[in-house]
Amino acid sequence: MNLVRIQRSLTLPNDVSTIPQLNEFIDSFCEEVGIGMEKTMSLNLALEEAVVNVMDYAYPKGTAGSVSVDVRTDADGIVFVITDNGIPFDPTAMKDADTTLPLEERSIGGLGIFLTRQIMDDISYERSNGRNILTLKKNINNESKQ
Repeated sequence: MNLVRIQRSLTLPNDVSTIPQLNEFIDSFCEEVGIGMEKTMSLNLALEEAVVNVMDYAYPKGTAGSVSVDVRTDADGIVFVITDNGIPFDPTAMKDADTTLPLEERSIGGLGIFLTRQIMDDISYERSNGRNILTLKKNINNESKQ
């Protein structure tokens, strides 16, 4: 599949009520590059998990902040870059949630990162110039996870 080469950006305040704008942004991008509905839905889920975590945890309660999502196509697929100026946090350093444990024995948190890892083909993090930069890649041209 040859993807149309485009790049788009969206910046949202750290307010989860703006998540429908993120969903619309991803839907529109995927439609423009020719990604099917099933893959679009899984990408939406992964991005929503990552962005909601930033909105909920990157900034101290009551502090205004923002999260930016840049998306582009490359030779292999789609690259999402999520950036914020919040508290340093590397989600790639988190251990996977143990989904084999009964619900009452599982610790709270970590499922969003686990889910994002299941959907995306590559996840990387860096802290640069006071910013968290999370890069999520989804291979489209050489079939990938989902």
